[in-house]
Amino acid sequence: MGKVLVSFDDDLVRRVDEEARAHGLSRSAFLARAAQRELQHGKDNTLRRRRRALKALDDLFASAPQGASAGDSTAEIRAARDER
Repeated sequence: MGKVLVSFDDDLVRRVDEEARAHGLSRSAFLARAAQRELQHGKDNTLRRRRRALKALDDLFASAPQGASAGDSTAEIRAARDER
């Protein structure tokens, strides 16, 4: 198991210690859980952003004109960009 030396503001150390005690945890265990939660939260957010981007692409393709009369794709891209 790795050990890490970190520096926190005195007030933050106090708050961490109080919260750790309230949950029956050591400071190290509390901080490890907090770090794991934060890392999972970031991973979940990344997945949500990817899913939203893919949905936006699906919606864009679904609404695009089809076939030979679809028009100039460059003009369509410029028009979409300029609407933002």
